[in-house]
Parts: sequence; C-alpha cells; structure tokens
Amino acid sequence: MRTQVGIVGAGPAGLLLSHLLHLRGIESVVLEARSREYVENRIRAGVLEDGTAQTLIETGVGARLQAAGLPHHGVKLRFDGRTHRIDFLALTGKSVMVYSQHLVVQDLIAARLAAAGQILFEVADVAVQDFAGDAPKIRFRAAGRTKTLACDFIAGCDGFHGICRPSIPAGLLSMHERVYPFGWLGILAEAPPSSDELIYASHARGFALLSMRSPTVSRLYLQCAPDEDPEAWSDERIWSELDMRLHAEDEEWKLTRGPIFQKGVTPMRSFVAEPMQCGRLFLLGDAAHIVPPTGAKGLNLAVADVRVLAHALDGYYRTGATELLAQYSATCLGRVWKVQRFSWWMTSMLHRFDAHTAFERHIQAAELDYLAGSLAASTALAENYVGLPLDLGQ
Repeated sequence: MRTQVGIVGAGPAGLLLSHLLHLRGIESVVLEARSREYVENRIRAGVLEDGTAQTLIETGVGARLQAAGLPHHGVKLRFDGRTHRIDFLALTGKSVMVYSQHLVVQDLIAARLAAAGQILFEVADVAVQDFAGDAPKIRFRAAGRTKTLACDFIAGCDGFHGICRPSIPAGLLSMHERVYPFGWLGILAEAPPSSDELIYASHARGFALLSMRSPTVSRLYLQCAPDEDPEAWSDERIWSELDMRLHAEDEEWKLTRGPIFQKGVTPMRSFVAEPMQCGRLFLLGDAAHIVPPTGAKGLNLAVADVRVLAHALDGYYRTGATELLAQYSATCLGRVWKVQRFSWWMTSMLHRFDAHTAFERHIQAAELDYLAGSLAASTALAENYVGLPLDLGQ
C-alpha cells in the first residue's frame, strides 16, 4: 500500500486531518484499532471554540452542527451562592457551540467515506517505522494479514495511550506532567438542561459543572477522589450532591432531574510532550498533550494542531518547501502552553484541594471575587474560552 500521509487514529484529529488534506488534493489513509461503531459512539466532551466550529462549517462538515448545535454566548460562574455571568459575545464578539464530540466524528467519517477516503477500522499490531528517514512505513494487521503502508509522512493521532509517541527513541522527548489529586464523576441524564448556559460552581464540598449534550440530555460533573467508584454513588446521592454544590441564592433556579443512563470517573492531568515531531512523524492532539477538562480545550487544541499540520503539508506538496513542517512543533507549542495555562488556572481556581491551607482558600475566594468584578479579568477568561487566535506559522 502507498499513500502520501499515513494517519494513526480515527478520532477527531485523525479524521479532520484526512478531510482537510483531501480538500487540498493530498492522499491519506487512516488506521484505527477500534470498530467504526465504537468510534462513532464514544462519548466525549462537546464544547467547540468559535474557530473549531467555523473550521467544520467552512470545510463542508458543519451542516448538522449548524442545525443541532447549541450556541452559547457565555458561561455562568457560581460561588458563595451567587451567580456571575461571563458574556462572551459582549466581551469578544464570539461564542462557543455545544455539540458532542461523537457527532463530530460521525460527520467526519461520513464525509471521508462519501469522498472514497480510506479508513481501515479494527487494525492490530500497528507499528510506525523509519520515520527518521525519507521513507516512513506503518505496519499493521488487517483481516488476519500483515500489511505495510508506505507514506511520505506519519501523523500520530492515536491518543495518550497510543503507539506513536512511545515509538520515538528514548531521550528525544521531554515530558511535562501534573496529576491533580481529584477526578470528575460525570453523568449523562435524560433531563432537559437546568440552564441555557454552562454553570461552573465552586463550593466548599468541591467543584461541580452543569453542561448539556442536547435540549433533552444533561451532562453534569462532580469533583471526587481520582479512584472513586462510580457504583458507590446512587442516583439520589448524585442529585443531592449536585443540588448542594450548584445551589443559587441570588436567583430562582432548580436542578432538573431525570434518569441517569451513564456515569464514570475522569482523572485530571496536564501533560505535554515536546517536541511534537520526530523526523517525519508528527504528534497531534492527545498523543502530544492532555489538558484537564475544566477549560473545555481537549478537542479544540487537537483541531488547532490539525490546522497547523494541514497548512504545512499543503505548502510542502505545492512548492516543496519544508520550513513550515520544521516549525510545526514550535508553532503548536506556543498555543499548547497558553491553553495549558488557562486550563490549569480554571482548575486551580474552582476546585477544592484538601492540602490547601486557610490562606490558600482565601486566595481562591479573592480570585473569584476579582474575576466577577473586573471587566479586564472577565475579558481574559472570555478570550481564552472562545479560543485564542491560531498561528499557522510563517
């Protein structure tokens, strides 16, 4: 087999990269270890930055997003029983879109298959080879046979636990990581959202987040121990805890309840591997970096990586220029670290840390109070939340 770009992983990053390359006349093959059914129904976050939503719309895969997505023009912060709204539209002229990640994946798969794109599901024993030279290869097993995909470049879009990053020789990458001493107990409930916008709540018992997936499905989170057993939480216990942490004294508000049909615990970590490239192997999305979900940045940061690499590959195949490819990691990392800072700041400000002293808890309270009363601070949050400008390189 032969293609121009071999892509490992059929998540949002791999599929969007394949789609953008197709629009530029560049061939690719996507290899995925899981089944199509699994990939299309894997529930993940769903807050799209303005730039992410516009990328999907402008490249022809945003029809359902425009019809079914939920535009959000702000978010609400709730602390000390009070609610403060950050008005994205007024502060930045932009908004975000709530649209589940699995729907993005479905849209991209449909677009690639409609264009006769090659996505090979349920492949095994994937290995990336010879990427330090001019003739990279990807070996894999499909339908019981070992195959080799020869390509010009390899895109590692196979997530934090994938094979691409560990295939880079020891000593060439620097790993930066922070593991947080808590996780999120997340639920999906058949209940209309209790708010038309996300609510981020800081409470003495821990953080809570009210989000949604559709007009009839709510997505809610509770800060918990990282090794929490979700089965130890009955539906009644979950709803009671959410009621306490999301309580508002300054407005008439009631938490809408409904049958819980999914629950699980998400660990919290920050992680960056740098550089994000080695020879002709490029790392994108979770293969290169993880952010805590507080700032809703995981998918959006992957889309930014994809746009940078697609732009660089387009330049290479049009003119033979390699400068943008050589700058890929530096270009992406400039944004990655800004997004890490924002996600760390949101996480540090809103969560309860058992190790915090009374002094540190007072600092958290002062930070929230300052944010609620400062136009400059509110604008900074809004700018980061709707998405920082994207640098595609020189």
